[in-house]
Amino acid sequence: MSALSKFVDPINSFARKVPTWLVYILYSLPIPYLFWLAQTGGMGVEPINALEREMGEITLQLLIIGLAITPARKYLGLNLLKFRRAIGVMAFFYVVVHLGIWVLLDMNLRWGQMWADIWKRPYITIGMAAFLGMIPLAVTSNNWSVRKLGAASWRKMHKLVYPIAVLGAVHFIMVQKVWEVEPLLYLTVILGLLALRYKPSQKASGVSANG
Repeated sequence: MSALSKFVDPINSFARKVPTWLVYILYSLPIPYLFWLAQTGGMGVEPINALEREMGEITLQLLIIGLAITPARKYLGLNLLKFRRAIGVMAFFYVVVHLGIWVLLDMNLRWGQMWADIWKRPYITIGMAAFLGMIPLAVTSNNWSVRKLGAASWRKMHKLVYPIAVLGAVHFIMVQKVWEVEPLLYLTVILGLLALRYKPSQKASGVSANG
């Protein structure tokens, strides 16, 4: 047994025993806690902006975790595939809360102003595009949709998560209005995870081999 297997096998064994519903429970807990912090002055002088940022950042973290599952299985043998759907659903749940805070608490239902900002502020446009892209993924995150669409078509559609994650990271960078290391790290990690999925086409590989 390799050194890596000694580390990974116990994790895989433990993961098989963990029910997926636990992901929903554990990732639901931060939401009331963060709202409580915002309400009691624990999130600084601009609690609404801080709360909005926290929800958006957790969304991005969940997208990254979801993207990391396939490379982790391929390169490390770490099999957490059973949790990927729950992680994706929770990412959508957090982005809905993130958007709800913006609509209800930040903009106070000023629909005209919100519509204008979506068109005039690129970081909002990008964030909204990422949100809209997540809707069909959330709606089809069930076994019925896999059967209805067919596994191949379903997998192809869910590759939308790749550009969605990139758009989410770019949105996070632009929201800061100044260059910060943390948002850039998120984008770097996402691009790295996508690069691990890259497969040269057989035609290109053949040309390279013949050359």
